[in-house]
Amino acid sequence: MHYFVPQRCPQSNKIKYKNKDQALTAAEQCSIRQNIELTIYQCQYCRTWHLTHHVQSDYSWFKSSEYSRKPVSRKRGYKPRRH
Repeated sequence: MHYFVPQRCPQSNKIKYKNKDQALTAAEQCSIRQNIELTIYQCQYCRTWHLTHHVQSDYSWFKSSEYSRKPVSRKRGYKPRRH
């Protein structure tokens, strides 16, 4: 038997929805089945839509430029370059 396995975002590990309408439909189904209020947002990494239980204004940290900068090495003895 074959089961449907949804594609997931490599960054957040959330289910990908191709467009806004699919995400809205999934959010409505979750609210009916599980009595959970979900909102949708477009991921800045994979450019698909995801569901979240956070209020839209609470999710502004995800879109900040500070969050999307290049990761810094945490190795022992790491010294950043001087410019």
